Amino acid sequence: MATLYHSAFCPHSRFIRLVLGELGFSVTLVEERVWERRREFLLMNPAATTPVFLEEQTGPLPGAGVISEYLDETRGLALGEHRFLPDGPLERAEVRRLLDWFNGKMFDEVTGYLVTEKINKRFMSAEQGGGAPDMGAIRAARNNVRYHLSYIDYLMAHRNWLGGPRLTYADLAAAAQLSVADYLGDVPWSANEAAKTWYQRIKSRPSFRPLLADRVPGMDPSAHYADLDF
Repeated sequence: MATLYHSAFCPHSRFIRLVLGELGFSVTLVEERVWERRREFLLMNPAATTPVFLEEQTGPLPGAGVISEYLDETRGLALGEHRFLPDGPLERAEVRRLLDWFNGKMFDEVTGYLVTEKINKRFMSAEQGGGAPDMGAIRAARNNVRYHLSYIDYLMAHRNWLGGPRLTYADLAAAAQLSVADYLGDVPWSANEAAKTWYQRIKSRPSFRPLLADRVPGMDPSAHYADLDF
């Protein structure tokens, strides 16, 4: 049995959980509070970030990019036309570009702020950086998310899925990022109909159900968070 060290509202962890769900790959989930900097966890990933994937034959694999590439190389061929990285080099490059966009740029501009300020700080001591949320950071994230929704609208005007004609890692990464902001009620869906329709398609997939069951203690999700036809 494989193990995934994750945080329920870390969007990179959610991306890998979606990938594993799509693969039908059962793992043991271990919740990790990275700000506690457990020695055992730091030995697996000195960067102290989630996710970390562990199989007996591999040892720890840290980071969403590393894990997704490993899963593609070890399980991708068996998926045939449903592989989450396309076969062609240019098509694979486009999916990797979008992975960098959502797991990098969107996280840095939107979800990283929201998760830190509205969720993680609630459970961190003052010495760990906890305390009142930085409202300036939250306002910046709420403003930036509109740009990313507009970009999804643009992509969906030209494609069936974000990365091309079929579901890829790009869709799973983008949906994972948005799912966190959506829990917090910080996604202005009414202004981006194409992005909303695309997200509904992803949200309806069986792999998404475990994410919709996640809850932050003491913080209810937005009213439509688990609604498939919101």
